[in-house]
Amino acid sequence: MGKQFQILKLDATDSTNFFLKDLLRSENPMDYTVVVTKSQLKGRGQMNTVWASEGGKNLTFSVLKKFDAMSVRHQFALNIAVSLAMYEALGKLSIPDVQIKWPNDIMSGSSKICGILIENMLRGNKIGEAVIGIGLNVNQTDFGELGKASSLKLVTGRNFDLDELLHTILDSIQFQLDTVEAKTVAQLLPAYERLLFRKDKPSTFTNAKGERFMGYIRRVSASGKLVIELEDQIIKEFDFKEVTLLY
Repeated sequence: MGKQFQILKLDATDSTNFFLKDLLRSENPMDYTVVVTKSQLKGRGQMNTVWASEGGKNLTFSVLKKFDAMSVRHQFALNIAVSLAMYEALGKLSIPDVQIKWPNDIMSGSSKICGILIENMLRGNKIGEAVIGIGLNVNQTDFGELGKASSLKLVTGRNFDLDELLHTILDSIQFQLDTVEAKTVAQLLPAYERLLFRKDKPSTFTNAKGERFMGYIRRVSASGKLVIELEDQIIKEFDFKEVTLLY
């Protein structure tokens, strides 16, 4: 068994990532401090998309990870490690067809069940700490307008105990993060690419200007960019601000 998690439970907060970052500024929380809330009021995903969550039905939490020698150059290794941890944890629960939608949404089939938002606190060219925010749809069954969202209950028909689920996920996260500093992105990429949603399938994307284009996801670069093959076998790399996969 690795380090013990220090778990802080809140009834409601704007964002568990904000809360943990505030804690970092005001005191010196332990490595693997976890903030979990029943109700997140201002959850946000990549590019400030808002995350719709019913209070008490889902898992919304953030984990603090401290580093000694994590190079900024390898920061995508964190995305991979956390995505693989979610994949492993959900595999233990027999969630069907789990894949990773680049950079770090977790899918079951073609529906999103989990979003991950990692915020790194830099010290020069090293990452001092990372605040890892996770929003997992668990027992919520109605997502209104969010057509592509689903939950563990919707894909399995079962209700889940949120506390048990949290500990299963934290164990997987710790298993991945304990060794991540010693690994390069290149070493971690094969496992991540095997799980990549829509890899090698004809897909539609939009670019930063909102223009649609067709292409095939071929791989992910060592800096974490999505490598897409366009028409006429042109290969282009995109940062996550530059491209959105529509399906």
